[in-house]
Amino acid sequence: MNPEKARELRDGHTRPHPRPFLPQPDTHKTRELRFEPGHAGEIGRAVNLLSGLPGMLVAPGETANSLSVSYELGDYTFEGLEAALVAQGFHFDSSIVRRIQRALIHFSEETQLRNMRVPERLIKKSQQVYSKAWDKHMHGDHDNTPRDLRQDR
Repeated sequence: MNPEKARELRDGHTRPHPRPFLPQPDTHKTRELRFEPGHAGEIGRAVNLLSGLPGMLVAPGETANSLSVSYELGDYTFEGLEAALVAQGFHFDSSIVRRIQRALIHFSEETQLRNMRVPERLIKKSQQVYSKAWDKHMHGDHDNTPRDLRQDR
C-alpha cells in the first residue's frame, strides 16, 4: 500500500491533485496546457483529442484558456503531448514565463525517465571492489618484512 492510498483510507477522501508547476516526484503527473488567449476555441477540440487517449485524464484548467492533464510518465510526456497538439494545429502560450516553465518540465521529465531506465547500483558490490583495490595499492601500511622473519606479537 502506498502512502497516498493509506491517507485516502484514513481520511475517507482523496487528496486534491497537485498544482501543475510544483515538483511531482512520483510518476503520475498533473500538468497544465495553456493555449494562446486568442485561440480559446481550440480547448474543446483538445479535450476531445486528449480524452480519447488511454490513461489520460483531462479537466478544465485554472484559467479559461487552459486544460489540466493527468497522465502516467511511463505512458506519456508533457513534451510529447505538446508536440502532438502542435502537429494538429494548436497554439500554446508563448510568453517567456510559460516557455521557461515548459522547458523545466521537459527537462525534469526527461531526467526522471532516464533515471527510471538506469539499473540501481549495487553499493555493497562496489564497496568490495574498492576495498580489494586498496589492499593491492602500495600506500605504506604494508610490512615489507618477509613473513618468516616477522615476530608474532
